[in-house]
Amino acid sequence: MRKHIINSIFLLSIIAIIISCQSQETIDLQNYMSNGKDIYKAKCQNCHGQNGEGLGQLAPPLTDSVFLKNNKTRLACIIKNGIDEQLIIHGKEYKEKMPGFPELADIDVAQVMVYITNSFGNNQGFVPYTQVSTQLQNCK
Repeated sequence: MRKHIINSIFLLSIIAIIISCQSQETIDLQNYMSNGKDIYKAKCQNCHGQNGEGLGQLAPPLTDSVFLKNNKTRLACIIKNGIDEQLIIHGKEYKEKMPGFPELADIDVAQVMVYITNSFGNNQGFVPYTQVSTQLQNCK
């Protein structure tokens, strides 16, 4: 019995060490995803849907990883400043203007961008705040 308890404690200790040895990028990704989800719910979900499915012809879905990947360097600017141009996503045309969210801090934009690009069937990895901040400085 005593040997079983000691072995169990040892095994739990090893598991705790493995779990705590996550890379900083993995930890950052988890934090960005959590915070980004909250921002998405508050700012984006009404138009783009709970599951990124979009809103008919008014708001495009966020499930097109090709569009997101091809426009990854523009996403921060689109989130912060909105967009008023025709988009073609999943072969459908979207002409409605998307409002910007200038009140979002750069870190908020980074977090919601990471959430969108890693949810709804997307898996595009981590984008650090510093990179998003640079993209926002170069918005046209």
